[in-house]
Amino acid sequence: MNKRDFLKTSGILLSGATLSRFVPPEAVEAQSSGTTGPRTNWAGNLTYSTNNLYTPTSVEEVQQVVKRCDKLRALGARHSFNAIADSTANQISLEHLDEMTIDSKAHTVTVGAGVRYGRLAPYLDSQGYALHNLASLPHITVIGACSTATHGSGIHNGNLSTAVSALEFVQADGTLATLSRAKDGDTFNGTVVALGALGVSTRITLDLLPTFQMRQAVYEDLSFDQLQHNLDAIFGSGYSISLFTDWQKHQATQVWIKKRMEPGMSSTLPPEFYGATLATQKLHPITGHDATPCTEQQGIPGPWYERMPHFRMNFTPSSGAELQTEYFVPREHGYEAILAVEKLRDRITPHLFITELRTIAADNLWMSMAYKRDSLAIHFTWKPEWPAVKEILPLIEKQLAPFDPRPHWAKLFTIPPKELEAKYAKLPDFKSLVKQHDPGGKFRNAFLDTNLYTA
Repeated sequence: MNKRDFLKTSGILLSGATLSRFVPPEAVEAQSSGTTGPRTNWAGNLTYSTNNLYTPTSVEEVQQVVKRCDKLRALGARHSFNAIADSTANQISLEHLDEMTIDSKAHTVTVGAGVRYGRLAPYLDSQGYALHNLASLPHITVIGACSTATHGSGIHNGNLSTAVSALEFVQADGTLATLSRAKDGDTFNGTVVALGALGVSTRITLDLLPTFQMRQAVYEDLSFDQLQHNLDAIFGSGYSISLFTDWQKHQATQVWIKKRMEPGMSSTLPPEFYGATLATQKLHPITGHDATPCTEQQGIPGPWYERMPHFRMNFTPSSGAELQTEYFVPREHGYEAILAVEKLRDRITPHLFITELRTIAADNLWMSMAYKRDSLAIHFTWKPEWPAVKEILPLIEKQLAPFDPRPHWAKLFTIPPKELEAKYAKLPDFKSLVKQHDPGGKFRNAFLDTNLYTA
């Protein structure tokens, strides 16, 4: 794959200019990847443009690095499929900032930037707490997920970022900024989904729920016709619902229904669900794949964190070997949007692993894909065939154009920057925040410059 072609087609062509940097000896030493080969993202479709990676072990060291670098981007779990975290100068990983502190009076938890959901969730459960939502993969960092509005699922559930009640980040001058929902009002809503543009996040505080049990059932072969009049009822039939499709046969091949266990709930699973039939064995979302890594199904009760994700905590993916794209449309137009994409089924299916359809509740976070609108998310997991996929994405975006699609910030898309900027009413306010915390553009990179500053 030609890297330059990949970045250009994704709307994130990196500048060929070399950005100067000066890091005195007393600063944290950057690690070079020269002895182990180029560093890539989780999927392997992107090679980072610098070998300079800082791995501080304290907030104070983060401040040193930020103060002394001319250009810098924070790197999380490397689960972004585009160059949102890339830099031609320096990157910083906060994997060593892994503290977790529960405030039992406030019912919150504060975590360091290196904490992943796969570590946080079991800890919370052991202390009697839960989070309101989780992504399908538990192996991503909390701060990375929240800063890109990564969402989880549920018609009544806000994305992962909506649990954030306070945050701390290092500004361009090396000083710490702390903001909270309680004291900063709507300005706080502009800082949660920050895309790494305001600074380097060091700690984040999340609201907690009491722990709870869940069960999961899978049904097969749900006709899309059922969505015409029952879309809200289908997606509202559980705590979290996912429909999987290969776009053939006008159907969802699988429906994953995750429900909270309530007192008096029957242990019997209905044999049918809107014409779909109950699966008699554990299934992987992709037909024919080994279901061992998947969370338990068939109505077997378990802790919230062992049912809400699709994949088990102790099965850390060793390789992405895939590409991902996701578009958010208003839920009220979800059925029409699905039919619009379905028209491309014979172009899509040969290059697709699976598509997931799921819902997410509206929120007030300025740069969230679900800002001010209940959304249906149409997620594509592609085979690692970028030349073919890059030809398909503009076709999908054209089909979805009548529904004002917002692409996931950390996944692949080709929507022109001017169109993308127009989708976010609060973008001018967000840019003002960026200027306040990073007046010199230290944390901006080619991805942000292209997609937020072109118009």
